Amino acid sequence: MMAALCITVVKLLLLLLLSLVTINSAFAARQLTDSTQQTLRFQYHHGPLLSGKLSINLIWYGNFKSAQRAIVSDFITSLSSPKSESQPSAATWWASVSKYYLLANPKKPSFLSLSLGKQILHPNYSLGKTLTTKQIEALAASGEDVNSISVVLTAADVAVDGFCMSTCGSHGSSNVSKNARATYIWVGNSETQCPGQCAWPFHQPIYGPQSPPLVAPNSDVGMDGMIINLAGLLAGTVTNPFGNGCFQGPKEAPLEAASACPGVYGRGAYPGYAGELLVDPTSGASYNANGVNGRKYLVPALYDPSTSTCSTLV
Repeated sequence: MMAALCITVVKLLLLLLLSLVTINSAFAARQLTDSTQQTLRFQYHHGPLLSGKLSINLIWYGNFKSAQRAIVSDFITSLSSPKSESQPSAATWWASVSKYYLLANPKKPSFLSLSLGKQILHPNYSLGKTLTTKQIEALAASGEDVNSISVVLTAADVAVDGFCMSTCGSHGSSNVSKNARATYIWVGNSETQCPGQCAWPFHQPIYGPQSPPLVAPNSDVGMDGMIINLAGLLAGTVTNPFGNGCFQGPKEAPLEAASACPGVYGRGAYPGYAGELLVDPTSGASYNANGVNGRKYLVPALYDPSTSTCSTLV
């Protein structure tokens, strides 16, 4: 009897000890995760940022109406328009990118000026309707030089490697000479392929909280979605053009100026809710930035390296 009791006590002590070890192990794992998150800060990795006067060359691949092309070209022009435009403006949003130049060189920050460059049309799908990354790079090369950013825009009926599966667009660079590299951006029109993924909040999301879609400010879900993605990729391109600029996280999957703030467009944003936005009283469209020619756009929040927060226009 006494022996059985001793064995029972020993078992209980062993179980208590095991439970304490388990609790402490779980706590240590949580602390490691929390610590990793806390040390994940936006950093300048000592590479060049794009600076000086840059032209944005638009390369249209596939069928785009002239009205659709005007939405994008007006957006590019809006980024460098006079600050006398109605506020909040796309120019004010773009000016906030200058904080990254202070991060890179606080004593002597460089400057950046954008302008609309040439537009190249490929309405006949010269490379077909299914494009690889290499073909996107080849299209970008038609507008490349060291003083420009080539933007390849693919139509709604064009499939691109990774589009709608892992990305809505991308940016990269390529050699134009022995000592110079040029940058490019690709953005796809998701209207018929994955608007819930790449044109949210102007379309019902494909997963997560289901809220009613917002009215697109230019009455084109696909193109207004492209503006969101183009805006974010432009910010990422100038601040991390060659993979060693400003970003947080691993180089292979960096969080850049806009991608560090996914789904945030106004104050109070949370998953499934874009935030407090402005609403046009006539059309009911939601937006947060005014542009040239009376345009209205929705642009993403940008990570503010001076406050370590996602900064919105409204």
